[in-house]
Amino acid sequence: MSVAQDTATTSTGAVRVEGVRFGYPGREVLSGVDLGIAPGELVALVGLNGCGKSTLLRLCAGLLRPTSGRVLLDGDDLGRLGRRAAARRVALLHQQAPAVPGMTVRQLVRQGRYAARGPLGMLRDGDDAVSARAMADVGVARWADRPVDALSGGERQRVRLAMALAQDTRVLLLDEPTTYLDLRHQLEVMQTVVRLREERGLTVVMVLHDLGHAARFADRIVALRGGRVAADGPPAEVVTPGLLAGVLGVAGRVGRDPQGGWPVCYPDHPLPSTTGLAK
Repeated sequence: MSVAQDTATTSTGAVRVEGVRFGYPGREVLSGVDLGIAPGELVALVGLNGCGKSTLLRLCAGLLRPTSGRVLLDGDDLGRLGRRAAARRVALLHQQAPAVPGMTVRQLVRQGRYAARGPLGMLRDGDDAVSARAMADVGVARWADRPVDALSGGERQRVRLAMALAQDTRVLLLDEPTTYLDLRHQLEVMQTVVRLREERGLTVVMVLHDLGHAARFADRIVALRGGRVAADGPPAEVVTPGLLAGVLGVAGRVGRDPQGGWPVCYPDHPLPSTTGLAK
């Protein structure tokens, strides 16, 4: 077993972001982010479009390199790892993926094995045990020979989640996994993620636009504003009228679900862009 493989096997899934800055010419996206995520946590990233949520996720996947600062996985600097080595330890479900006409569910899920098996391994016939388990865990095994483009949006998202699981990592990053899905399929995806996190002992970080889903399903909410962490803590502490105004730009009220006890938001109206949103 190689050193990289052994490290991935013994990974605990602890992520630490230290003083991370990132930007493009003329535009800084992240302006010094510090964040620690414990093994097994389910963390939701929230904030307005353009605040740096997806960029932070890509940095945590090793797909981008910070301008300054570093991202650590179990103490190892992701910036010192190659793309394939990082993919053995962190899986990222992108917000969107290009359609591949004619590709079956089995073929798409097997793409998640690239980091572990390499290009030659991808040419082998049949499923390995990891791909088979990923399809079974997400409930798509019965569709294995169906074309992906013949599935509904919710079904395709579950297949893409199986592909991410097939990387067989301890850290799972999800970029807006419920986007474009109806309410039923949103709940199916969220409940599946929560179940898999518990069954597999995963560390999960997801970008969510729906603050209601974040408040209900996450252990912790991290809100970004202007490229910085504006709030960080359990939903019951973080989800307040101040968060709605200062981070999301809306006036509203916050109550409690009568059965589950999680925060429930009642947004009333948008605030002027200059109100409560100063960096």
